[in-house]
Amino acid sequence: MSDDESVLEELRSVVREFLDDKSPEEAVRKLMESESGFDPAVWAQAAEQLRLPALALPERYGGDGFGLVELGVVLEETGRALLCAPFFSTVVLAAQALLASGDEEACGRHLPGMASGATTATLAVAEESGSWDPALISTRALPDGNGDWKLTGRKCFVLDGTTADLLLVVARTTAGPTLFVVDRQADGLTATAMETLDSTRAMARLTLDAVPARRVGSDGAGGRVMAKVLDVASTALAAEQAGGARRCLEMSTEYARTRHQFGRAIGSFQAVKHKCADMLVQVELAEASAREAARTAAEEPTEFPVAAAVAHACCSKAYMTAAMENIQVHGGIGFTWEHPAHLYFRRAKASQLLFGGPAVYHERLLDRLGI
Repeated sequence: MSDDESVLEELRSVVREFLDDKSPEEAVRKLMESESGFDPAVWAQAAEQLRLPALALPERYGGDGFGLVELGVVLEETGRALLCAPFFSTVVLAAQALLASGDEEACGRHLPGMASGATTATLAVAEESGSWDPALISTRALPDGNGDWKLTGRKCFVLDGTTADLLLVVARTTAGPTLFVVDRQADGLTATAMETLDSTRAMARLTLDAVPARRVGSDGAGGRVMAKVLDVASTALAAEQAGGARRCLEMSTEYARTRHQFGRAIGSFQAVKHKCADMLVQVELAEASAREAARTAAEEPTEFPVAAAVAHACCSKAYMTAAMENIQVHGGIGFTWEHPAHLYFRRAKASQLLFGGPAVYHERLLDRLGI
């Protein structure tokens, strides 16, 4: 094992130990029913003790300067544990949008708080259709005459939208889609929790009624920012999906070894063996594609958009397959509310649809390939 691999495994071990302690099934179920959707004390510990929010942020903004490879290790573990926390929304979506904007003033103002865990944030792009297509953005931004802007419209499927301290919103100006920052307490902003399939990942609907906002980056550059963020977010989500798929495989093999029927472990039956073997193939492919996409981001940036799209497609399929087969291997108990298998199935399905679903991400792959 190389030095780099040993460092990654040490990081994985530390994060897994932390999440085993702070995000067991009982804690996940409790937070699913809570109004905030996450435990602020656990979030503070993750930031102060492990510095997880700072891991992949540049050092000049208070981060630790690592990249998608290291962040991918953390996300595999958060996906494995079904962590209920504003990690993906803050570290992946909001922080990456700020970095992609190229706005040094906005980055310097907001990223240090995100790195320290003091500020949670999110990115609001999709509207009623759930699409990330810049052409479908109808939320409007009008200048207020004092150098700032007023936003009017509605955003849907906003991760941690009811609790985030800071909201980055893509709205349309006369120049095109543009990124804006909105404070949580801004007048005219209403955030309503959405009831979705996956209660472990909180989502919200935002209603903006002439909400004051500050522009981030260039006017009309929102489409470019969205494309960059989507590549990073797809790779990050792929790592999270791979971690969840691996956990489904572990649950299935553990049950197949210990559950006995007709005087023998069910894992000795050929049908169950085949299910577990098929799951293993899908999980290994998912992990390989997610890690390769993360590596490509740093070493071959021109190839990154294609690698990100491939990882998104592979990991979405793998997680759905593993989650469904996990229920099948567990039989009747796997279909019950009391068993965690359905929690992984719900996360797998919601993750598959997060950035548009199979038809959209396959189309995105063809576009990245120039087809």
